[in-house]
Amino acid sequence: MLPWSTEPKGRFDEHVVESELLRGNPLGDPHLRPLWVYVPPGYDEGPERRYPSVYVLQGLTGQLDMWRNRAAFRRNFPELVDELAAPCVVVFVDAWTSLGGSQFIDSPGTGRYGGYLCDEVVSFVDERYRTLAEPAHRGVMGHSSGGYGAMVSPMLRPDRFGALATHAGDALFEVCYLPDFRDAARALRDHYDGSFERFWADFRSRQPFSRKTDYPLLNAWCMAACYSTDEDGTVRLPFVAETGELVPEVWERWLAWDPVRMAARHADALRGLRGIWIDAGTRDEAYLDLGAEAFRRALAELGVTDVAFELHDAGHGATEYRYPLALRYLAERLAP
Repeated sequence: MLPWSTEPKGRFDEHVVESELLRGNPLGDPHLRPLWVYVPPGYDEGPERRYPSVYVLQGLTGQLDMWRNRAAFRRNFPELVDELAAPCVVVFVDAWTSLGGSQFIDSPGTGRYGGYLCDEVVSFVDERYRTLAEPAHRGVMGHSSGGYGAMVSPMLRPDRFGALATHAGDALFEVCYLPDFRDAARALRDHYDGSFERFWADFRSRQPFSRKTDYPLLNAWCMAACYSTDEDGTVRLPFVAETGELVPEVWERWLAWDPVRMAARHADALRGLRGIWIDAGTRDEAYLDLGAEAFRRALAELGVTDVAFELHDAGHGATEYRYPLALRYLAERLAP
């Protein structure tokens, strides 16, 4: 395997989307967003042919150019996409925020990232590429928080997506999120006098993630900004900062966003999908393998049984080799 890039078989186009929905967002983050679009070999030679499309979502703290990162002896995902050369248009979406991420949903705490993905980005791509511009031929996939976005977007917007693939997506919130609350509470007490404001000031003044407690603090606040922010912008924590005790009414707001619990409310949308791919590593550090199984069971209870499901021997990271498997699956299911 070569340790440098090779000439791609297909083509990667780099765009900037000027988002009206993200303009003036609560965090003051950029409303000009990069977008990459991959077209497979033969796209330019067959001007009459139209293609299904798959939208790729990144995990928490992901920003678009990180897709180019390569680990030793491993190809990065764009290279794997080109190696697969599936007959579909692949769209790499950026939804980074200065809190780390957006969960690809609309929130008064972060901005209208659900609408940005489903309305602005989809329209941008369909207007410029020969896509099959119908939900039956449009899919979404992602890992971790991107996997969460891949689960909830087709539930919330069945008019946009007709298939999904989730790799260790955030699900079963009492398992994946709740254990961090005690660590966050202790870190606030020991280092920040109980103040998230002091945490963020410290975090942004030094090398990020140089403290073990950085991630649980960032994750707790970012998720609260996504799941439990009031319309006036007040971020509500689901736990008491001094003790880690749950605040039931706020925790219920989080649970309402749990894909495992959302499934029953969006049963018709899920039953209408052309394909669902779920996987996770059996050693996932956030126990998202349990969330994957819980989501599969929720689907089965709704009568959705045509699901590709696998737990594989891995942790949470370094699983990009799984993504082409799901991309091939989606391309086949979304084909006309």
